[in-house]
Amino acid sequence: MPKLFMFEKPQGMRDTLPELYHLKSRVKQSVSKEVQQWGYEPVETPTVEFNETVGTASAILDQQLFKLLDQQGNTLVLRPDMTAPIARIAASTMKGAERPLRLTYDAPVFRAQQYEGGRPAEFEQVGVELIGDESSSADAEVISLMISSLKQAEVRSYQVAVGHVGFVNALLNEVLGNESRAQEFRRYLYEKNYVGFRKAVDELPLSSLDKRRLYELLRLKGGAEVVENAKTLTESDEGKAALAQLEQLLDILNDYGINEDVMIDLNLVMHMSYYTGTVFEAYSEGLGYPLGGGGRYDQLLSKFHHPEPATGFGLRVDRLTEALGVSKQRITSDICLIFSGERRKEAMEQARTLRSEGQTVVIQEITGIKNVDAYSAQFQEVRYFIGSNGNGGTSS
Repeated sequence: MPKLFMFEKPQGMRDTLPELYHLKSRVKQSVSKEVQQWGYEPVETPTVEFNETVGTASAILDQQLFKLLDQQGNTLVLRPDMTAPIARIAASTMKGAERPLRLTYDAPVFRAQQYEGGRPAEFEQVGVELIGDESSSADAEVISLMISSLKQAEVRSYQVAVGHVGFVNALLNEVLGNESRAQEFRRYLYEKNYVGFRKAVDELPLSSLDKRRLYELLRLKGGAEVVENAKTLTESDEGKAALAQLEQLLDILNDYGINEDVMIDLNLVMHMSYYTGTVFEAYSEGLGYPLGGGGRYDQLLSKFHHPEPATGFGLRVDRLTEALGVSKQRITSDICLIFSGERRKEAMEQARTLRSEGQTVVIQEITGIKNVDAYSAQFQEVRYFIGSNGNGGTSS
């Protein structure tokens, strides 16, 4: 590799320096503690999975997968999400575990990005999966838990948008009558390209009534009244059933006392194609992209020959740190003991005592420091063990 690139990183990969590392660790610990207090058990999955199982089940575009070959010629992928690997676990090694199954994870995932994308190809997710419960109570639980996790991470300003894939699919199929055309309009919604959506509607050979139904879909955002407005747009049993589920969900969220944190968005479409029912995303003021999201994916586990209902969410750790709106503060350790060679043992004994008391202690021989004042500024307290007379100094 030319020396010109010796300090470069692969597209989308980032270094994490100590200040950001500590901030991310704090966020992850806060969320992980909260979800475990709700009864979710932590699991880990391999960084590398088989492409023909987890790779194809993940619903991530094939061009976004990092692929490699093992010694037997099998195609492997770096895991592109965590839901598919956990679905594999639930359908295999945890197949006999009592349901509902509550699992949580904290792990990096990998998705290749285009050069002009400017987005990370590796990022950490903290999330949960609730497997084996098809009720609206399960959907409400994971939404409420995500909100509680945001509070514990100290994200001050946030809102959760809740929609239903079943309603969107039903309405688009009713009006368009063509799955490929419906897919085109779902993509407009996923990209939040509402100008493109309206323009495409204008070009369709539809009645003015059907065009109005599609225009009205874009206006279905707000409070509980949105569900009532949506009922006037759908005639199918699927659409009506989706809205009935959404009403039931809102009643349960009301019992959780989180109505002010939730808005209805019935044109919410997620990038993962395996979602089948309730979907949701969390947003923070000032960020142009969601902190995370999730929803119901009742058909995913059938790809692992163990069909059962499931729901869950994932939060992006990098976006959570951005949402905190705090600058990465310089790290200052508790105590530094600076010593000369003849008093090394004394400094080491002092370090052992302080560490046993829970202090963070660095011991540093003075000959290894170029600028004592600049080096000492990294610590809350500095103690000197210099010379052979046993008189050490202290500074704070």
